[in-house]
Amino acid sequence: MNEAATQYWDDYWKVRGKSKPSSVNAWQFGSDPNYLAQLVIDGLKTATCSGVVFYEHEQEPLPCVGNYNIVLNSEDNPVAIIQTVDVQVLPMNEVSEEFAIAEGEGDRTYRYWWDEHERFFKKELARLKLPYTEDMMLVCERFTLIDVK
Repeated sequence: MNEAATQYWDDYWKVRGKSKPSSVNAWQFGSDPNYLAQLVIDGLKTATCSGVVFYEHEQEPLPCVGNYNIVLNSEDNPVAIIQTVDVQVLPMNEVSEEFAIAEGEGDRTYRYWWDEHERFFKKELARLKLPYTEDMMLVCERFTLIDVK
C-alpha cells in the first residue's frame, strides 16, 4: 500500500475515534481505473469480479467477507474505501444478469458485461499464455461503499 493510501486509511479511523482493522488492501479497478472508481463513488458499481487464475498467478488470497479495500485512481491516489459483503466463486457462464448489472459498467446490460469481460480476460490470459474459456472460474465480489475521499 502506498503512502497516500496508508495516510487515508489512518485518517479515516482516527477521525472516527476507532481502532482501525489490521488488514486492508489498496488497488485499482480493471482497465479504466478512474471510470470504474467513479462508478463506485456514484453508487452504480457495487460488485466486481476477476479470474481465480489471476489470484493464483499473483499468489494473492481470495477476498473474504469483511475485507476493507482502498480504491485507487489511475495515479494510485486513494478515492474511496469499500468493504466486501459477499464473495462467490463460479464459472463465468453462470454469472447472473443481476450481478453483471451490479458491476455498473457501460449500458448496464448483461451483454455489455459479457462482451467487455470476455475481451478483458482474453487479453490478460494471453499475457500469461493461458487459454480463455467461457467457464473460467471467477471470484464475484459484492461490496459496500464506506467512505469517499
